[in-house]
Amino acid sequence: MNLANLAMVTGHVGIENAGVNPLRGQNNVQGACDMGALPNVFPGYKPISDPVNIALFEHAWGVKLSDKMGLRIPEMLDMALYGKVKAMYVMGEDPVLTDPDANHVRKALDSLEFMVVQDLFMTETAKYADVFLPAACYAEKDGTFTNTERRVQRVRKAVKPPGECRVDWEIVCDLAKRMGYEMNYRSAEEIFAEIRSLTPIYAGITYERIDETGLQWPCPTTDHPGTKVLHVSTFPRGKGLLQGIEYEPPAELTNEEYPILLTTGRMLYHYNVMTRYSNNLDTLCPHELAEINQVDAAKIGVCTGDKIKIASRRGEIMSRVKITDKVPPGIIFMTFHYKESPVNELTNSAYDPVTKTAEYKVSAVRIEKYEV
Repeated sequence: MNLANLAMVTGHVGIENAGVNPLRGQNNVQGACDMGALPNVFPGYKPISDPVNIALFEHAWGVKLSDKMGLRIPEMLDMALYGKVKAMYVMGEDPVLTDPDANHVRKALDSLEFMVVQDLFMTETAKYADVFLPAACYAEKDGTFTNTERRVQRVRKAVKPPGECRVDWEIVCDLAKRMGYEMNYRSAEEIFAEIRSLTPIYAGITYERIDETGLQWPCPTTDHPGTKVLHVSTFPRGKGLLQGIEYEPPAELTNEEYPILLTTGRMLYHYNVMTRYSNNLDTLCPHELAEINQVDAAKIGVCTGDKIKIASRRGEIMSRVKITDKVPPGIIFMTFHYKESPVNELTNSAYDPVTKTAEYKVSAVRIEKYEV
């Protein structure tokens, strides 16, 4: 909200190369949100609380729909622990490794009565599944992805899925039929045609039009060029809404027992947790290299390549260490790529009260040289 305030008061809205640009964690986060993979909206960001929207999608899909808001991921995990969520279907996600406070995540998954995982590999999360459904990767299927600049782009099948792997929509359609709801799509393009009919911002986008470079929504008609820049003349609500934002410190800060701040992210050689399954990429960087400043390294007597123990209020892990001036004294940086050094065993589960997304990773830890 404060970034939006800043963009508005400085005039960095409605012009090219400006605005607030969220760097997504996955290639199709924007597309998933556009399609209604949020607990409070239908596809096209139509609120589920509006009876007109409910009637529209009930007519299109031939089922009764709820007007009750769903749960966000941290709420799902909490409700699983309380016994209120009894089953979970996890598709293309590995929360055991990627979500904060992994101990909390594992307890929640253990509390479920039934879990299905649909993924490319037997992930750490898949080990908790009652049923595993092998899925096809991006190069093994047709469809579209929508990137962070709202550009809808073609995805084309280059190779056949191996073994029993199948494309996601076919798996979902088969499951729906077995549960008594007929989904008779014949192709990804046919599904996209339905998207266009129900989502006005996609209405003018066709496979032919996005054959090479894609189009940016909103694109309401087939002769519309797409929208490169949003909010050129006005906001959807009229005037912009400036909001006063009170500063809140991180949920966890350092103290005498845990004097180092841990922050997490990615490294160049790996993407999230999936590239560890590539022998070539894993060879480039086969293990975690926790980055600390030379000042902190001298205090505990370690050099690059040595092993250290990192402990927080929630657990402890081992990692090799890299001495660098890229992090200042009092800070340790680690990635979440490695199940051998699962950094989210250390992180806390604090999250934003509005969106329920995890707090920017700040956790208090202590480090010491690992003695065999």
